Amino acid sequence: MEDKRILYVSSEVVPYLAENEVSLMSYDVPKMINDQGGQIRIFMPRYGNINERRHQLHEVIRLSGMNLVVNDLDMPLIIKVASIPKERIQVYFIDNDEYFKRKATFTDEDGVLYPDNDERAIFFAKGVVETVKKLNWVPDIIHVHGWMASLLPVYMKHFYKNEALFSETKIITSVYGQSFDGNLDIEMINKVKYDDVPHEAIQELETPNYENLIKSAVNHSDGVIIASSTISASLTNFIESSQKPFLPFTTKENFASAYTEFYKKLL
Repeated sequence: MEDKRILYVSSEVVPYLAENEVSLMSYDVPKMINDQGGQIRIFMPRYGNINERRHQLHEVIRLSGMNLVVNDLDMPLIIKVASIPKERIQVYFIDNDEYFKRKATFTDEDGVLYPDNDERAIFFAKGVVETVKKLNWVPDIIHVHGWMASLLPVYMKHFYKNEALFSETKIITSVYGQSFDGNLDIEMINKVKYDDVPHEAIQELETPNYENLIKSAVNHSDGVIIASSTISASLTNFIESSQKPFLPFTTKENFASAYTEFYKKLL
């Protein structure tokens, strides 16, 4: 994968958040490609529970300052950056005080999903793409991890479909075990449709639960990786019948060669 450019877009990444399937693979896969001589960037939200001083985050003024429209509201985009120690890997953080200042990731202290998680996901998807455009960095592959990043394939295939920068870019979604119960805001589909995404392309979002968010991401991806042994039978069947190239679950000991071959096949 030498000199290939791969953009990793993730809900969670270690060492900035606690270890789980998503956060660990969102570190391990980029590190593997970095070690192979690939060029990588990682993007994640800047949640309020990330210790900025300890991880040495700093704002990138030249990338910050634009406003993104979410459901008819102008929301300021702040970009911060940090480096993973010893790895020479840069991580970009998508930030906005309204969406990400609070001291937790997805739920309040009672474990209740934040009511604006849908808008946070829209803001994150748009923020990533707008920042990559400003960097003028053309990824060969965009690899998506975690449900907070799951709208990125949708926006790439519709809202940003005419961006020449991404005309050759392939999108891969890694699918993990269910990470939240219940639904996001029932108005989510209308907020995405506000950005000229046709209803029939995202009809799964009429019921915005975890599985339907992932199904929508799969529908708009060029390839799919089953990244967990715990995904539901219905989601497995959906992926297998999607006609998309997909990589079955591979153990952590063997993922490096399997992921590399999958990338090469898609390219």
